[in-house]
Amino acid sequence: MTKIQYPLEQLATIKQKKLEEAERLLQEKKKALQKEEEKLEHLKKERDQVQHHKDAKLHQLREELDKGTTSTKIQQMKVYLKEVDEKLKQRELKVRDQQKLVDAASKQVEEARKEVFKKQQDVEKMRLHREEWEKEKKAYLEHLESLETDEMGTTIHLRKKSRDSRSDKKH
Repeated sequence: MTKIQYPLEQLATIKQKKLEEAERLLQEKKKALQKEEEKLEHLKKERDQVQHHKDAKLHQLREELDKGTTSTKIQQMKVYLKEVDEKLKQRELKVRDQQKLVDAASKQVEEARKEVFKKQQDVEKMRLHREEWEKEKKAYLEHLESLETDEMGTTIHLRKKSRDSRSDKKH
């Protein structure tokens, strides 16, 4: 029996390589998402530090008001609080912008996952097709072999019959 090459071997190889490429891209997208998430956490910590600083300064201002401090000192504290408030707004804006980047990276990861799933399905379809093709090819070759065997059996039978009839005629 001769080994026949699967006719879609090149296509199967291409689909496998595309799957591997999609898996590699998914890993890259996951790493990018992780970096964006780490940046977001860092920015949130900075924002929270500014928020805590603002809260501490507000508490300090209340204490000064309770003591009955001079209006100049209170005015200075209010100006400083406005600066801290502005800094807090800037930090919050950075956090929101970074959250948008995290969301975009997350979406890219999801798209890459879908692409990997699709490529896995393609590879699986090719594998199943190959198995079916091999079964059919094997059945066909067995059928041919069976025909050859039948033909050889018939030929041997006819030769024997021909010999027997010749030997019967001689006697």
